[in-house]
Amino acid sequence: MNTLKSLRKKHNITQEQLADAVGLATTTISSYEIGHRNITIPAAIALAKYFNVNWTIFFDDKVREMYDLNEKDNQASDQTRLA
Repeated sequence: MNTLKSLRKKHNITQEQLADAVGLATTTISSYEIGHRNITIPAAIALAKYFNVNWTIFFDDKVREMYDLNEKDNQASDQTRLA
């Protein structure tokens, strides 16, 4: 489940309540949760303050995906050089 959605559900609040609390549109919260928009750093900071978490938590999955892709590219390059 999406990090933002998990936090929101854990705190038992609606998208509208969260949006009002952090100054974002409800549609923005929804878009972040379903992955139609990437969360911005200012939004991540505002959400992190609300939930009392580190703002980077909202990017952990993206960083992991980028690292995995980079590792696959490196392995492919290594295999090409060995061939």
